[in-house]
Amino acid sequence: MTMTPTVTHVAEFSEPGSSALPWSEAERVLVESEMFWLSTVRADGRPHVAPLPAMWVDGRAHFCTGAHEQKAVNLAVHPSCALTTGTSTYRAGIDLVIEGTAAITRDEELLGELAALWRSKLDWTFEVRGGAFTDPAQGTVAPVYALTPVKILAFTKAPYSQTRYTF
Repeated sequence: MTMTPTVTHVAEFSEPGSSALPWSEAERVLVESEMFWLSTVRADGRPHVAPLPAMWVDGRAHFCTGAHEQKAVNLAVHPSCALTTGTSTYRAGIDLVIEGTAAITRDEELLGELAALWRSKLDWTFEVRGGAFTDPAQGTVAPVYALTPVKILAFTKAPYSQTRYTF
């Protein structure tokens, strides 16, 4: 599923003379990034944020977590979430925020592709069984979520600029 977003340069939050970051550049960062921060909301409304690896494939960000972990518990109640990646530097780099809805994916073909990416990119080995990842060393099962974006924000530095991608 390839999606082409509407791209908007947000002048209000950008330096004069800056321009929108092309979608191809934002997507490159999403594909190349290894670590992200997932922000979810607990049933009582309190926030929860945790780092995790994710893979950008076919216009969605994919991540996994144990079914008993706080992230999964939160997503079962509130599937809307945000996933961020970028740099920790002030004057260089690109930071991205994906806002959307996460849902468990059980597509065996996609899960096989994602398991291969986890192995090649991060040296993590997962097997696909029963519509989820299984860690062969520990025997644990991890549902895989697909985060479908509604909006992605890109923040560039030098010059500072904000770009909004809507889907």
